[in-house]
Amino acid sequence: MVADFGVPPTSVSTAIVTYGLVVAALVMVGAKLGQRVGWIIMFRIVVALFAVSALLMILSPTVAWVITAQAFAGASAAIIVPSLVALIAENYRGAQQATAIGSLGSARALAGVSAFLVGGTLATFVGWRPVFGIVLALAVAVFLFSFRLRSDAGNPAVKIDLVAAVLIGGGIVALTLGFNNLNGWGVLEATAAAPFDIVGLSPAPLLIVVGVVLGQAFLMWTRRRTKAGKVPLVSLAVLGSSRERAAVYAMFVVVSLEAALNFTVPLYIQIVQGRTPFDTSLAMMPFNLTVFVTATLVVRLYKRFPPRTIGMVGFGLTTVALLWLSLVVTNDWETLPTILGLFVFGVGQGALVTLVFNVLVTAAPKELAGDVGSIRGTTQNLASAVGTAVSGALLVTILAFNVGTAVVNDVDLPPELVSQVDLDSVNFVSNDQLRTTLAEVTDATPAQVEAAVAVNTQARLSALKLGLLIMAAVSALAILPASRLPKYRPHEIPDPSPTR
Repeated sequence: MVADFGVPPTSVSTAIVTYGLVVAALVMVGAKLGQRVGWIIMFRIVVALFAVSALLMILSPTVAWVITAQAFAGASAAIIVPSLVALIAENYRGAQQATAIGSLGSARALAGVSAFLVGGTLATFVGWRPVFGIVLALAVAVFLFSFRLRSDAGNPAVKIDLVAAVLIGGGIVALTLGFNNLNGWGVLEATAAAPFDIVGLSPAPLLIVVGVVLGQAFLMWTRRRTKAGKVPLVSLAVLGSSRERAAVYAMFVVVSLEAALNFTVPLYIQIVQGRTPFDTSLAMMPFNLTVFVTATLVVRLYKRFPPRTIGMVGFGLTTVALLWLSLVVTNDWETLPTILGLFVFGVGQGALVTLVFNVLVTAAPKELAGDVGSIRGTTQNLASAVGTAVSGALLVTILAFNVGTAVVNDVDLPPELVSQVDLDSVNFVSNDQLRTTLAEVTDATPAQVEAAVAVNTQARLSALKLGLLIMAAVSALAILPASRLPKYRPHEIPDPSPTR
């Protein structure tokens, strides 16, 4: 997409963030719509809308179309996400139901393996648009298969709290936009790329503050509505104990780390190394395949170990893996030590992504199961958007600092040459792109160009190592909420149908 539309990688990442942003902003409303209209009817409607979004991707002439298509896809997923738990509860019982929940927990990993392999192959040898032809075909197939499912009729008595929907939707949008644009608009002082400034301050941190305020307002409004005996947009009883809150915190961290790694690896392989999407799919295969297998098999450990133990071990594995990667990673992702690190991270990730989902769906009473679905969807998709955005901004910030420090101390790069380069707009580029740019915009000699390339190569690798080290620190901190997960034995998940 970067080559096709002639845009920087951050523009394409905006489309990714847009998808997660829309899902996170609308998933709570989507849960109520499913309860009101009926899960199976809403499921078919939004799957059809998802097919439309795939068609838009295929026909998109500009990156703006891509962003719009991803917004439609996100709006569809906002209802698809909570409906999955409801449809499983209404179509499976007993051991089949537990297996279905485990499969749903590992579905993201299976999708990751398929997307990287099939998408990477098609993008390399054919183009990226045929990838969404497959998405369109899958959407049509899912729509047809949905007629084999059964679901209770909707409950017209279910009311949607529009005030709460606006508060939480606005808060999530503000948070995501703020995090996503910290690098482009400025962490504190507004840059030239900022759409506006407030007394010279960047709008990015201000949006984050607004998002936090709106989130607090949503909580206050929901508590007030609950005390008045009215039906809230989502019941806070779902998060009534420290165990459920710990599960949400753990889910946010693990999904954020997954999104950050899924953004970082393709960034280095395709943009820095200038290699193909197929190469990316091969490099990510150990990670995604391991996540899928572990997420599928970890349910067998639930009868022997409580969630608390599995959660702490899972975050321990992700922490060790990220620390290992920060030490052994090079500009080549195909070395055995790097593959080993991705494998270990995949084991921890796969165990955690299924575990925290099971903790939430088994802890809620029957009448709150729909709210559990909306909480899960909001957390996962907001975490995915924030993980992608923050990792991009963090890596670019570290890279800019490294490059700025290196050029000042490099005797092969004289000040008059450095003055010809805009160090305030440093971004990730391949060595070939850097050579071409320096030859076109500066009067650098071949020796000076090679010196600049060497500086940039080392700066990129240092940024990657430090980024992985920071991710490891975040993973280590998540062991604390994991230590507060419950000690229980799984039972049949509650029925998310609205009560009558």
